[in-house]
Amino acid sequence: MTSPATAGLGYHDFFSANRGGNLFTQIVNQRIGAVFALLAHRLGWAPTVLTLINLVFSLGSAILVIAVIPAAVAGDLPWWPIAVAAAIGWQVAYSLDCADGQLARATGTGSPAGARVDVLCDVVAQSAFVAAVVSVALAYSPDVPIWFVGVFASLWMVNLVTSILATGSAAGSIVASKHLVVELIKLIRDSGVIVLAMPLLLILQPQWMVWFMVFFAVTNGLFLAASIAFTAKDALRSTQPSNPIETTPPEASPSQGPSGP
Repeated sequence: MTSPATAGLGYHDFFSANRGGNLFTQIVNQRIGAVFALLAHRLGWAPTVLTLINLVFSLGSAILVIAVIPAAVAGDLPWWPIAVAAAIGWQVAYSLDCADGQLARATGTGSPAGARVDVLCDVVAQSAFVAAVVSVALAYSPDVPIWFVGVFASLWMVNLVTSILATGSAAGSIVASKHLVVELIKLIRDSGVIVLAMPLLLILQPQWMVWFMVFFAVTNGLFLAASIAFTAKDALRSTQPSNPIETTPPEASPSQGPSGP
C-alpha cells in the first residue's frame, strides 16, 4: 500500500534515487526503470515484486534463445525475430533491475531480505544469459575447449561481485573521470549495452558468438586484475594498527603483567 508520506512521489523522485551506472544505463535503463518504479509505486507493489518480474523476463529471454538454437543453426528459422524478442526481454529485465532499487530508496521500503533476493535473482539472470551465449557459441563452434567455457562463465560474474562489494565506503570507480571519451570506453562493460550487443550479433553473425566470449573473457579478466591491484593498494595504504600492543618496559620484573590504570 502507498503511504501518505510517499503518495506524491513522481518520476523525477524515482530517477534521482538511482545508483548511477555507465552511459547507456544512465541514459536508457535508469530512465525506463524510473517509469517502472513509478508504475509499481502507484500499484502499491513492493520492490521485490519488480525483482521477481525481472527474473521472469531474464529467464524467458535466455530460454527462448536456447530453445530455438537447433532450428536456427539448421536454417529452418531466422534469428532476427528471436533476437529482437530477446533484446526487448533483456532490456526490460535490466530496467526492472534498476527500478527495484529506485523504488526501495525513494519510498524507504528496502530491507535486507529484499536486497538478498535481488542479489540471488541477479545471479540466476546472469547465469541464464551466460548459458544462452555459450549454447549459441557451441552450436556454431563445437570444438571450443571446455576449460575456456569455464573461464568465460567464471569471469562473467566479476561485474556482479564487484557491484556487490562496491557499497557504502567501498563504493568507487577505478577510473572516476566523467569525460565523454572515458564514458564511451566504459560502454564495453555497460550491462545495458551488453544485453543489446548479444542479440545484435545473433542477427548479424551468430557464428561469431565465440569471439563475443573471447572479448568479454579478456575484458573481464583485465578488469578483475585491475580491481585486485586497485583495492590492494588502498588496503595497504589504509592499514594502520588500531590497538598497538604495549610492550613490557625493560625495567619491569618478569613477574609483572601489563600495566594497569
